Amino acid sequence: MTDFARARRTMVDNQLRTSGITNWRILDVMNRVPREVFVPEERKALAYIDENVRLSSSRTMLAPAILARLIQLAEVGAGDTVLDVGCGTGYSTAVLAGLAGLVTGLDDDPELAGTAQENLAALGLSNAIAVVGPLDAGAVGKGPFDAILIEGAVDRVSDGLLGQLTEGGRLVAVLGQGNAATAHVFVKSGREVSSRAAFNASLPPLTSFVEVPQFRF
Repeated sequence: MTDFARARRTMVDNQLRTSGITNWRILDVMNRVPREVFVPEERKALAYIDENVRLSSSRTMLAPAILARLIQLAEVGAGDTVLDVGCGTGYSTAVLAGLAGLVTGLDDDPELAGTAQENLAALGLSNAIAVVGPLDAGAVGKGPFDAILIEGAVDRVSDGLLGQLTEGGRLVAVLGQGNAATAHVFVKSGREVSSRAAFNASLPPLTSFVEVPQFRF
C-alpha cells in the first residue's frame, strides 16, 4: 500500500523546493492537500510523480512543481478571490483554497467539474466551489477576481478573463506551445493590463484558447 503522506513530503522536498518554490504557504498547503484524492482510481499510484497525470481525453492534472510555480507567480493572498480555469478534478482549486479567501474552479467538462465539486465537498473546503462553463468566458457573477490561474497552455488570453480582474489583480497563463511556451503574469492597473514573461514552461494546451488559423488570399 502506498504511503501517500510520505509521498507528499517527498514531493515537497524533492520537487517543489528544488524548483524554486520559496513561499512557505505554498509548501505547507501542498504538504497537506491529498493529491491522490483527485487522481482517477487506476492512476492513484502516480499521484505524486513529477509529471502531468491524465484525467480525461482533454485534461491533465499539472505536475506538482509547475503548478506550484504558477501559483507562486500569481502571489495569492489570504483574502484573495481566485478563479482556477481548467480545474479538472479540483486539485489545484483545493490547493488555492488553502491560500486564498474564496476560490472558484471552472471547467468546460461537466463530468470533471462535477467530480471536482464532490472532491472539494468531501474535504470540507467551504471556501471553494467548482462550476461548469466556457473557459475563455471566465466565471461571470463569481468575481471580480484578485488572481486568475489558467491550467494549460494557451495561444491568447481572452478579454473576458482580463475584464474579470480587480484593480491590481494578477492573471497567470502559459503562452505558446511546446518548449517555446512561457509563463506570463498579467497585472491590471486602471484601464490597462500589463504583462511580463517569467519562465519557460511546457504545458498541455487548453483547446478553448487555441487560435483558429485565418485564411488569407
